[in-house]
Amino acid sequence: MAAYVAPVVPSTAVFKDGLFDGKVLFCTGGGSGICKAMTEAVMRHGANATIVGRKLDRLTASAAELAKATGRECLPAQADVRDPKQVHDAVAKTIAKFGRIDYVICGAAGNFLAPISGLSENGFKTVVEIDTFGTYNTIKATLPHVRASKGSYIHVSATLHYRGTPYQIHVSAAKAAVDAMSAVLAVEEGPHGVRSNVIAPGAIANTEGASRLMVKNTEYAAPAGRIGDVLDVANATIFLFSGAAAFISGQIIVVDGGYEHVRSSWVPYPQSVLDPASFQASMKPRL
Repeated sequence: MAAYVAPVVPSTAVFKDGLFDGKVLFCTGGGSGICKAMTEAVMRHGANATIVGRKLDRLTASAAELAKATGRECLPAQADVRDPKQVHDAVAKTIAKFGRIDYVICGAAGNFLAPISGLSENGFKTVVEIDTFGTYNTIKATLPHVRASKGSYIHVSATLHYRGTPYQIHVSAAKAAVDAMSAVLAVEEGPHGVRSNVIAPGAIANTEGASRLMVKNTEYAAPAGRIGDVLDVANATIFLFSGAAAFISGQIIVVDGGYEHVRSSWVPYPQSVLDPASFQASMKPRL
Protein backbone atom coordinates (compact mmCIF):
# COMPACT_ATOMS: atom_id res chain seq x y z
CA MET A 1 0.00 0.00 0.00
CA ALA A 2 1.33 3.44 -0.92
CA ALA A 3 2.26 5.73 1.96
CA TYR A 4 -0.21 8.47 2.82
CA VAL A 5 1.54 11.80 2.24
CA ALA A 6 0.19 14.69 4.32
CA PRO A 7 -0.71 17.86 2.38
CA VAL A 8 1.32 21.01 2.87
CA VAL A 9 -0.03 23.33 5.55
CA PRO A 10 -1.65 26.37 3.88
CA SER A 11 -0.46 29.94 4.23
CA THR A 12 -2.60 32.96 5.04
CA ALA A 13 -0.85 34.67 2.11
CA VAL A 14 -3.61 33.32 -0.14
CA PHE A 15 -5.64 36.37 0.97
CA LYS A 16 -4.84 39.78 -0.49
CA ASP A 17 -2.75 42.32 1.38
CA GLY A 18 -4.59 45.20 3.04
CA LEU A 19 -7.82 43.26 3.36
CA PHE A 20 -8.47 44.71 6.82
CA ASP A 21 -6.80 48.11 6.48
CA GLY A 22 -8.31 50.59 8.94
CA LYS A 23 -10.03 47.87 10.97
CA VAL A 24 -9.58 46.95 14.63
CA LEU A 25 -9.72 43.50 16.22
CA PHE A 26 -10.52 42.79 19.89
CA CYS A 27 -9.44 39.28 20.90
CA THR A 28 -9.79 37.56 24.26
CA GLY A 29 -7.22 34.82 24.78
CA GLY A 30 -5.04 36.46 22.13
CA GLY A 31 -1.83 36.21 24.11
CA SER A 32 -1.12 32.60 23.16
CA GLY A 33 -2.03 29.55 21.11
CA ILE A 34 -4.75 29.48 18.49
CA CYS A 35 -6.10 32.94 19.30
CA LYS A 36 -2.65 34.51 19.00
CA ALA A 37 -2.32 32.97 15.53
CA MET A 38 -5.79 34.23 14.60
CA THR A 39 -4.83 37.72 15.76
CA GLU A 40 -1.56 37.67 13.84
CA ALA A 41 -3.34 36.64 10.65
CA VAL A 42 -5.86 39.48 10.89
CA MET A 43 -3.07 41.96 11.68
CA ARG A 44 -0.95 40.74 8.76
CA HIS A 45 -3.83 41.72 6.53
CA GLY A 46 -4.09 45.26 7.82
CA ALA A 47 -5.87 45.46 11.18
CA ASN A 48 -4.65 46.83 14.48
CA ALA A 49 -5.57 44.73 17.51
CA THR A 50 -6.14 44.50 21.22
CA ILE A 51 -5.33 41.21 22.92
CA VAL A 52 -6.93 40.45 26.28
CA GLY A 53 -5.85 38.05 29.01
CA ARG A 54 -5.08 37.69 32.70
CA LYS A 55 -1.28 37.51 32.55
CA LEU A 56 0.06 40.97 31.73
CA ASP A 57 3.66 39.85 31.21
CA ARG A 58 2.65 37.29 28.59
CA LEU A 59 0.26 39.76 26.96
CA THR A 60 2.89 42.46 26.76
CA ALA A 61 5.44 40.09 25.24
CA SER A 62 2.90 38.72 22.75
CA ALA A 63 1.75 42.21 21.76
CA ALA A 64 5.34 43.22 21.03
CA GLU A 65 5.89 40.06 18.97
CA LEU A 66 2.69 40.58 17.00
CA ALA A 67 3.47 44.22 16.28
CA LYS A 68 7.01 43.39 15.13
CA ALA A 69 5.83 40.52 12.93
CA THR A 70 3.03 42.46 11.24
CA GLY A 71 3.99 46.12 11.30
CA ARG A 72 0.67 46.94 12.97
CA GLU A 73 -0.21 48.15 16.44
CA CYS A 74 -1.18 45.68 19.15
CA LEU A 75 -2.49 46.81 22.53
CA PRO A 76 -2.20 44.45 25.54
CA ALA A 77 -5.20 44.82 27.85
CA GLN A 78 -5.15 42.85 31.09
CA ALA A 79 -8.58 41.53 32.06
CA ASP A 80 -10.28 38.45 33.46
CA VAL A 81 -13.23 37.76 31.17
CA ARG A 82 -15.20 36.48 34.15
CA ASP A 83 -15.35 40.06 35.45
CA PRO A 84 -17.64 42.29 33.33
CA LYS A 85 -16.01 45.50 34.58
CA GLN A 86 -12.55 44.36 33.58
CA VAL A 87 -13.78 43.50 30.08
CA HIS A 88 -15.51 46.89 29.77
CA ASP A 89 -12.27 48.55 30.85
CA ALA A 90 -10.34 46.65 28.16
CA VAL A 91 -12.89 47.81 25.59
CA ALA A 92 -12.57 51.40 26.81
CA LYS A 93 -8.78 51.22 26.40
CA THR A 94 -9.26 49.92 22.88
CA ILE A 95 -11.61 52.76 21.93
CA ALA A 96 -9.27 55.31 23.49
CA LYS A 97 -6.38 53.88 21.47
CA PHE A 98 -7.97 53.02 18.15
CA GLY A 99 -11.40 54.68 18.16
CA ARG A 100 -13.36 51.65 16.98
CA ILE A 101 -13.87 47.88 17.13
CA ASP A 102 -14.75 46.01 13.94
CA TYR A 103 -14.01 42.39 14.75
CA VAL A 104 -14.21 40.39 17.97
CA ILE A 105 -12.75 36.98 18.70
CA CYS A 106 -14.14 35.39 21.86
CA GLY A 107 -11.39 32.92 22.58
CA ALA A 108 -10.63 32.85 26.30
CA ALA A 109 -11.06 29.26 27.51
CA GLY A 110 -10.03 26.65 30.04
CA ASN A 111 -9.84 22.88 29.88
CA PHE A 112 -8.44 19.79 31.55
CA LEU A 113 -9.24 16.08 31.64
CA ALA A 114 -11.58 14.95 34.43
CA PRO A 115 -14.36 12.37 34.73
CA ILE A 116 -17.67 13.45 36.27
CA SER A 117 -16.86 11.45 39.38
CA GLY A 118 -13.60 13.33 39.85
CA LEU A 119 -14.67 16.81 38.76
CA SER A 120 -15.48 19.22 41.56
CA GLU A 121 -18.39 21.62 41.41
CA ASN A 122 -15.88 24.46 41.46
CA GLY A 123 -13.92 22.96 38.55
CA PHE A 124 -17.09 22.72 36.47
CA LYS A 125 -18.09 26.27 37.44
CA THR A 126 -14.69 27.71 36.59
CA VAL A 127 -14.69 26.40 33.02
CA VAL A 128 -18.27 27.55 32.43
CA GLU A 129 -17.45 30.98 33.85
CA ILE A 130 -14.42 31.41 31.58
CA ASP A 131 -15.89 29.97 28.37
CA THR A 132 -19.59 30.81 28.63
CA PHE A 133 -19.83 33.83 30.92
CA GLY A 134 -16.58 35.17 29.46
CA THR A 135 -18.06 35.04 25.98
CA TYR A 136 -21.25 36.74 27.13
CA ASN A 137 -19.31 39.45 28.98
CA THR A 138 -17.22 40.09 25.88
CA ILE A 139 -20.30 40.36 23.67
CA LYS A 140 -21.98 42.80 26.06
CA ALA A 141 -18.92 45.02 26.34
CA THR A 142 -18.14 45.19 22.62
CA LEU A 143 -21.60 45.11 21.02
CA PRO A 144 -22.27 48.88 20.79
CA HIS A 145 -18.98 49.34 18.94
CA VAL A 146 -19.45 46.34 16.66
CA ARG A 147 -22.93 47.61 15.82
CA ALA A 148 -21.47 51.00 14.95
CA SER A 149 -18.93 49.43 12.59
CA LYS A 150 -21.34 46.76 11.29
CA GLY A 151 -18.71 44.27 12.26
CA SER A 152 -18.45 40.60 13.06
CA TYR A 153 -17.88 38.08 15.86
CA ILE A 154 -16.03 34.78 15.85
CA HIS A 155 -16.40 32.50 18.86
CA VAL A 156 -13.78 29.79 19.34
CA SER A 157 -15.60 26.61 20.30
CA ALA A 158 -14.88 22.87 20.03
CA THR A 159 -16.34 19.64 18.65
CA LEU A 160 -16.38 17.76 21.96
CA HIS A 161 -20.09 18.28 22.65
CA TYR A 162 -21.21 16.87 19.30
CA ARG A 163 -21.06 13.49 21.03
CA GLY A 164 -20.69 12.37 24.61
CA THR A 165 -16.94 12.82 25.12
CA PRO A 166 -15.51 11.19 28.27
CA TYR A 167 -13.66 13.48 30.68
CA GLN A 168 -15.09 16.60 29.03
CA ILE A 169 -18.46 17.32 30.64
CA HIS A 170 -17.39 20.80 31.77
CA VAL A 171 -16.10 21.94 28.38
CA SER A 172 -18.91 20.21 26.50
CA ALA A 173 -21.49 22.15 28.49
CA ALA A 174 -19.60 25.43 28.19
CA LYS A 175 -18.97 25.22 24.44
CA ALA A 176 -22.52 24.07 23.65
CA ALA A 177 -23.66 27.28 25.32
CA VAL A 178 -21.18 29.32 23.27
CA ASP A 179 -22.56 27.82 20.05
CA ALA A 180 -26.10 28.70 21.13
CA MET A 181 -25.16 32.26 22.05
CA SER A 182 -23.56 32.83 18.67
CA ALA A 183 -26.71 31.68 16.88
CA VAL A 184 -28.92 34.02 18.92
CA LEU A 185 -26.46 36.88 18.43
CA ALA A 186 -26.59 36.33 14.67
CA VAL A 187 -30.40 36.44 14.68
CA GLU A 188 -30.82 39.43 17.00
CA GLU A 189 -27.97 41.53 15.64
CA GLY A 190 -28.22 40.67 11.96
CA PRO A 191 -30.70 43.50 11.34
CA HIS A 192 -28.12 45.86 12.87
CA GLY A 193 -25.51 44.70 10.35
CA VAL A 194 -23.62 42.40 12.73
CA ARG A 195 -22.58 38.84 11.89
CA SER A 196 -21.67 36.07 14.33
CA ASN A 197 -20.09 32.70 13.61
CA VAL A 198 -18.27 29.90 15.42
CA ILE A 199 -14.98 28.26 14.56
CA ALA A 200 -14.68 24.80 16.14
CA PRO A 201 -11.10 23.56 15.84
CA GLY A 202 -10.18 19.93 16.06
CA ALA A 203 -6.78 18.93 17.45
CA ILE A 204 -4.23 21.64 16.61
CA ALA A 205 -0.54 20.77 16.95
CA ASN A 206 1.80 22.52 19.36
CA THR A 207 -0.93 24.21 21.38
CA GLU A 208 -1.58 24.09 25.10
CA GLY A 209 -4.90 22.35 24.50
CA ALA A 210 -3.30 19.59 22.45
CA SER A 211 -0.51 19.06 24.97
CA ARG A 212 -3.05 18.68 27.78
CA LEU A 213 -5.70 16.64 26.01
CA MET A 214 -3.94 14.38 23.52
CA VAL A 215 -2.82 11.46 25.65
CA LYS A 216 -0.39 8.60 25.16
CA ASN A 217 -1.47 6.00 22.58
CA THR A 218 -4.09 8.36 21.16
CA GLU A 219 -4.15 8.20 17.38
CA TYR A 220 -5.25 11.21 15.34
CA ALA A 221 -6.23 9.91 11.92
CA ALA A 222 -8.06 12.76 10.21
CA PRO A 223 -9.17 12.19 6.62
CA ALA A 224 -7.01 15.19 5.65
CA GLY A 225 -3.97 13.10 6.60
CA ARG A 226 -2.47 15.29 9.30
CA ILE A 227 -3.12 17.01 12.59
CA GLY A 228 -4.24 20.64 12.37
CA ASP A 229 -2.03 23.72 12.33
CA VAL A 230 -2.86 27.11 13.81
CA LEU A 231 -2.74 28.51 10.27
CA ASP A 232 -5.74 26.36 9.38
CA VAL A 233 -7.78 28.25 11.99
CA ALA A 234 -6.20 31.55 10.95
CA ASN A 235 -7.34 31.05 7.36
CA ALA A 236 -10.90 30.36 8.48
CA THR A 237 -10.73 33.53 10.58
CA ILE A 238 -9.68 35.75 7.69
CA PHE A 239 -12.41 34.30 5.49
CA LEU A 240 -15.18 34.77 8.06
CA PHE A 241 -14.21 38.37 8.80
CA SER A 242 -13.81 39.22 5.11
CA GLY A 243 -16.42 40.45 2.67
CA ALA A 244 -16.36 37.03 1.04
CA ALA A 245 -18.39 35.77 4.05
CA ALA A 246 -20.88 38.66 4.05
CA PHE A 247 -23.84 36.27 3.75
CA ILE A 248 -22.53 33.76 6.30
CA SER A 249 -23.85 34.20 9.84
CA GLY A 250 -25.08 31.96 12.63
CA GLN A 251 -22.89 29.12 11.38
CA ILE A 252 -20.40 26.72 12.96
CA ILE A 253 -17.28 26.14 10.86
CA VAL A 254 -15.47 22.97 11.94
CA VAL A 255 -11.72 23.07 11.22
CA ASP A 256 -10.56 19.51 11.84
CA GLY A 257 -9.61 17.94 8.50
CA GLY A 258 -12.78 15.84 8.56
CA TYR A 259 -11.84 14.13 11.82
CA GLU A 260 -15.27 14.46 13.43
CA HIS A 261 -16.69 12.07 10.82
CA VAL A 262 -14.36 9.28 11.95
CA ARG A 263 -13.77 10.17 15.59
CA SER A 264 -13.84 7.43 18.19
CA SER A 265 -13.28 7.76 21.93
CA TRP A 266 -10.03 9.61 22.52
CA VAL A 267 -9.49 7.94 25.88
CA PRO A 268 -9.55 4.14 26.45
CA TYR A 269 -13.20 3.18 26.79
CA PRO A 270 -14.62 1.83 29.06
CA GLN A 271 -11.38 1.52 31.08
CA SER A 272 -11.09 5.27 31.59
CA VAL A 273 -14.53 5.50 33.23
CA LEU A 274 -14.55 2.18 35.07
CA ASP A 275 -11.14 2.75 36.64
CA PRO A 276 -10.31 6.47 36.39
CA ALA A 277 -7.45 6.27 38.89
CA SER A 278 -5.41 3.78 36.88
CA PHE A 279 -6.07 5.60 33.62
CA GLN A 280 -5.13 9.01 34.98
CA ALA A 281 -1.96 7.60 36.49
CA SER A 282 -0.91 6.38 33.05
CA MET A 283 -1.70 9.59 31.19
CA LYS A 284 1.18 11.31 29.48
CA PRO A 285 1.09 14.26 27.07
CA ARG A 286 1.50 13.17 23.48
CA LEU A 287 2.15 16.48 21.74
